Amino acid sequence: MITSKNRAELRSRANELETTLMIGKDGITDNLVDELDRQLEARELVKGRVLETALMTAREASDELCARLNAEGVSCVGNRFVVYRRSETLARKTGTAHPKVKVNPVRSGIRRRRAIARAERERRNTFFREAAIAQAKQRRKDAGNED
Repeated sequence: MITSKNRAELRSRANELETTLMIGKDGITDNLVDELDRQLEARELVKGRVLETALMTAREASDELCARLNAEGVSCVGNRFVVYRRSETLARKTGTAHPKVKVNPVRSGIRRRRAIARAERERRNTFFREAAIAQAKQRRKDAGNED
């Protein structure tokens, strides 16, 4: 099961992909399933298209293919769909275990600056709290000496 964050990253990667799988009037055949299996093993992410002559929608085709190949449906828009399945051979070649999640440098910079500001506030609050306690002790001491 892939997370929504991984699904969003896979959708963005799929925008650049060419459509390599076509489903025509014959529908989903064993040859088509075998071809998709080979493509998933080689690429992990495959974009497919359901032609107008097919008697099924892209969602139906994606769901059936995912069920037969133990894959995940990433997106389904119009007559196109994207399927993902983690490939062991590709993971060994590239050394990655999961799809890479892009890091947004703007957000990470904002988070870093907020953490620094939070730490500075805590340091300042601690200083003033200790100073107030010291002044209160001094006042009590002075008040005790006047009596």
